[in-house]
Amino acid sequence: MIKLTKVRQEEIRTNLKGKRIAVVGDMMVDCYIWGTVKRISPEAPVPVVEVDDEFHRFGGAANVALNIATLGGVPVPFGVIGNDSYGKLFTNLLADAGITDAGLIRVDNRSTTAKTRVIAHNQHVVRIDKEHTSYIDAETEKLLIAKLEEHIDKLDAVILQDYNKGVLTPNIIESVIAIANNKNKLVTVDPKFTNFFNYKNVTVMKPNRKEAGDVLSMKIKTEEDQILAGNTLLERLNAKYVLLTLSEEGIMIFEKDKAPRRMPTKARHVADVSGAGDTVISTLTIALAAGADIVEASYLANFAGGLVCEEVGIVPIEVNKLFEEVATENQ
Repeated sequence: MIKLTKVRQEEIRTNLKGKRIAVVGDMMVDCYIWGTVKRISPEAPVPVVEVDDEFHRFGGAANVALNIATLGGVPVPFGVIGNDSYGKLFTNLLADAGITDAGLIRVDNRSTTAKTRVIAHNQHVVRIDKEHTSYIDAETEKLLIAKLEEHIDKLDAVILQDYNKGVLTPNIIESVIAIANNKNKLVTVDPKFTNFFNYKNVTVMKPNRKEAGDVLSMKIKTEEDQILAGNTLLERLNAKYVLLTLSEEGIMIFEKDKAPRRMPTKARHVADVSGAGDTVISTLTIALAAGADIVEASYLANFAGGLVCEEVGIVPIEVNKLFEEVATENQ
């Protein structure tokens, strides 16, 4: 079990402030409509939801950027939004959160990815997705790569956050990694199945159990399965570290020529796992940028992921809450 002294906690926490982290990936808007159901529609056998409240939040890679901000860092999102009403809503959310839009490309031929959840009496009634999942075109790729090259010298790390919505093409993935490695910047990845093995030569690859099992065509059930999967990915991807997230079983850390290390989950009461992966990659990356080693960064990331699982809905980790809880455990 890792223990962080008060001095070490304060060192890392202080160093988080102002770290500039690029988040490259699929930007989304999460829309929530809350209401009540009192009748069935006369037009079709469906409930009529009378709306009580409606609000919007960051989704996808934008939620990763928000987590960076609430941890004291400076997120720089790189992605694509449409010239549509959701695109305007997204830029308004960025402005409200004090997050730059300098890394965004606005295009006419794609809609901004938006997921609308209709909830009544605390029950999820329906979800409505507006999205394009085809790859962005070559011209948009060039513009996005150029924007990253323009900012790379001022960045401390790069997160590649993939939701298979078309922004992280093979060319974007390989170009971003090459640009970051050329400048000796940290590169961390939260992958999906598509293009999984294009994420080579990164600092940290963070698949979950299902993603790792799918790409390796195996069931990951036992500890032996976990070790085989982690070591196989470490070798095939030539990553410095592989972090295999295992839900209620915590995290397993793999590093070349070292025995795997496991950290149990920190969630005391799981209310909702939505957004936990975003929090883990955000905390891990900014902690590494702040000078934490892989074990310290994984410990903080695992802790942060557990804390947001105790909340209902997608919420970012707050730096004060994280370090208060860490301090309590390390007394």
